[in-house]
Amino acid sequence: MSRTRVSFVSAGIEIAAHLYTPGAPASVPWPALVVGHPGTGVKEQTSGTYARLMAERGFVTLAFDAAHQGESGGLPRGLEDPAQRVEDFKAAVSHLTTREEVDPGRIGLLGICASGSYSLAATAGDPRVRAVATVSTAEPARQFRFGADGAQDPAVFQALLAAAARARSTAARGEDPGVMTMFPETAEQAGALGGQHGIDGFEYYCTPRGEHERSAKFLAWESIDRMASSDAFHAIPLIGDRPLLQIIGERAVTAWMAVEAHQRATGPKELHWIEGAGHVDLYDKKRYVGPAVDKLTEYFTEHLSK
Repeated sequence: MSRTRVSFVSAGIEIAAHLYTPGAPASVPWPALVVGHPGTGVKEQTSGTYARLMAERGFVTLAFDAAHQGESGGLPRGLEDPAQRVEDFKAAVSHLTTREEVDPGRIGLLGICASGSYSLAATAGDPRVRAVATVSTAEPARQFRFGADGAQDPAVFQALLAAAARARSTAARGEDPGVMTMFPETAEQAGALGGQHGIDGFEYYCTPRGEHERSAKFLAWESIDRMASSDAFHAIPLIGDRPLLQIIGERAVTAWMAVEAHQRATGPKELHWIEGAGHVDLYDKKRYVGPAVDKLTEYFTEHLSK
């Protein structure tokens, strides 16, 4: 297996990516996967882990940094723009179709966390995608509006919208609007704000377990009002008869979003539960990632066959 730095353009923004290729030479082009990272993540974290493991299983894989994040271009930094995130997936597919080692008729999408929802929207609008799979599906607009567990007081999001509006006015005056910090200073504080899900996120992004210098841990304030009118699940019925697999930890508080996406799908679909796993456990813990990769290999081998 080898890894190469590549780049491509998405809506005028240069996207930085890693292309993973299987070690053994192929007599014919390989099937390929675009692998998207969680919100505030980068390609060197969980998406890179899955891209590497799937390359070892015989797929060309492309893990990229979303526009405005990581090594990719785009201002302001830390912007979570749902429409751009979907466009990034489509642009990644376009890049794969130009590569001689890839069979353009055998391309799938693999989205993790936030990229799970964006990969569904991208598949819905791009018939070049043969199959789509997600791990720990989360839809950022829903998570901000309703909370990770779906039970958040509506006043919380209204307060965020008010803060985002103030930030826009501040920027209009030529002043620094600041950013929305995603994590507190300690795991205890993260638990007080978000329970075990908050602690899990802190332990991945803010400790040596998973942290990376280019994982911003913040959002540009205008991300909030862009998400207010976004619904990445709206177009799921357009996936039609192409297959959909969602892998979810049985303890994930975010599982309700994957269930909703599953209900909206009209074609072949499967919810695959990983025993004992929470949402973030599927990012990097071998005892959970291993079974997930086994299932993904089985799924994409079947649906990206000739």
